Amino acid sequence: MLRKIEAIIREDKLNDVKDALRAIGIVGMNIFEIRGHGRQGGILLSGRSGSYQVDLLPKIQINIVLSSHNLEETVNAIVKAGKTGTNGEAGDGLIFIYPVEEVVRIRTGERGHEAVMYPDDIDMRKGNK
Repeated sequence: MLRKIEAIIREDKLNDVKDALRAIGIVGMNIFEIRGHGRQGGILLSGRSGSYQVDLLPKIQINIVLSSHNLEETVNAIVKAGKTGTNGEAGDGLIFIYPVEEVVRIRTGERGHEAVMYPDDIDMRKGNK
């Protein structure tokens, strides 16, 4: 079965997360610049004209579709690379995991697992074809 990971991370952690994913063999991904907030509700900024609340903070969303058997390793890589400091901080982000019913590669018509495989990806490295 295929899964979709949707990870919301801090902007400054993007390169760390991309490097960690590349290191385990995650080749295909989409990245979006988004704005939002979670439990912390934003941040309070102080300037010359006083204090004000910024409630929609810049974040990065990473989308990855992969085989179920690669899910935990990928989630662990994102968590490790996306965490701020030793124990993490509010605003480090979230990871959502969804089932993927079907994938079709437009160029070749490949479907399912074959459609999401790339040369030297995590499945090729592990010998899963």
